Amino acid sequence: MIRVRLAAALAGALWLAGCALPRPPADVSAPTPPQWYASLPHGGRLADLQQWWQQFNDPLLIDLIAAAQAASPDVASAGARIAEARATRIGANAALLPTLDANLAASRGNTQSGVTAPATVVQGGLQAGWEIDLFGGNRAAADAATARLDASQAGWHAARVAVAAETGLAYVGYRTCEKQLAVTTNDARSRAETARLTDLSAKAGFTAPAVAAQARASAAEGAVRMTAQQAQCDLDVKALVALTGMPEPALRQRLQGPWTDPASFALNVLPAIPAQLLAQRPDVFQAERAVAAASADVGSADAERFPQLTLNGQLNAGVIHVGGRTSSVQTWSIGPLAVTLPIFDAGRRAASADAARARYEEAVALYTARVRQAVREVEEALVRLESARDRAENARIAVEGYRTSFAATEATFRAGLGSLIEMEDQRRIALAAELALIGLQQERLAAWIALYRALGGGWQRAPQEEPGKGTTT
Repeated sequence: MIRVRLAAALAGALWLAGCALPRPPADVSAPTPPQWYASLPHGGRLADLQQWWQQFNDPLLIDLIAAAQAASPDVASAGARIAEARATRIGANAALLPTLDANLAASRGNTQSGVTAPATVVQGGLQAGWEIDLFGGNRAAADAATARLDASQAGWHAARVAVAAETGLAYVGYRTCEKQLAVTTNDARSRAETARLTDLSAKAGFTAPAVAAQARASAAEGAVRMTAQQAQCDLDVKALVALTGMPEPALRQRLQGPWTDPASFALNVLPAIPAQLLAQRPDVFQAERAVAAASADVGSADAERFPQLTLNGQLNAGVIHVGGRTSSVQTWSIGPLAVTLPIFDAGRRAASADAARARYEEAVALYTARVRQAVREVEEALVRLESARDRAENARIAVEGYRTSFAATEATFRAGLGSLIEMEDQRRIALAAELALIGLQQERLAAWIALYRALGGGWQRAPQEEPGKGTTT
């Protein structure tokens, strides 16, 4: 009777094995608008992002990015997560296969009552075991591990893109600071020269002492601004040192080289449909694979609620030497073929399955939010880029006009026909316009870098990606 029941349970388990457990969908749709609503630069053409940094035509920038990626703890942590995910996948795949263990033992002693001669016993064997994946729980766990490995590889690329963008912004910030320092230095020298000439005129009795005092105050103000700008440039160098890990003296020496502000970029076609953007964003792909992993986790948790079937076997051999006589024994067995039927666990397995479904819903929500954020970042970068481009010409005209006005006012003052107050007002206006133009140029480059990062930095999906062999720069 017991045998009949066991056979019936085994047959039922084998029949259920043919029934696939339902899983939540691993692929979810992205909430994307049908088109970009911000203006596209250069008629909608963008560069091959894999070669994006080469467009600056600046070898130092390329070296800084490479050094920063090598020194970044975020990139190193992402690489460690890849190794961890790869090891987890190996373990999950191993659960699908049988196991085989070997044992060997030797002993010597008096093992039988009434026998005085000691016996030597040597025995060894092989033990095999296999959990038959009836309901796909182990396969689901392997799928989840593979998805997480894909996600960790994409995360490594996302970290590299982020570090490249951060380094590019820091480098552009330093070069902008250099240009601002040159402007403030020239302004301070001009103010100092005006103060010197005004002081000479006051000593000769041609200029009121109050005017000379104002000229000295203006010169002091210019010196303060120049000193503060120099300090900001030094801070920018410190930031680059921290990012790249390069020795500061060597970095400062390389920074002394000339730098040409890139005027424009000739870029490749920007995807017309935002959904196409998703294939170029490693962080979006990472979130997508997290959904796939959570879906597989649901299948694995559901499988725990159903019967488990295991098969074992062993092969043993032994040698006994006692009293000058040697005998050998060999045994083997296949089985037992065991079925484990979960009956009562106080709701533990059901709770585990519910928790897995909750994690799946969370992963879907995070993926949806990541897609929306990706679209937003591209749209914002396009808006800033278009705004900077539209303002550039007017800003240039303003600088030229204020320079001309200041030059005329300064000439009038030095001829004794104008006031120092009027000249200093024109100087401040001209200085502010020139610094604003430099800041606008930095804003434009920052928008380009933001667009590069928003488009994924040229990352492309590739099977079996390895750290150091990706397509990002």
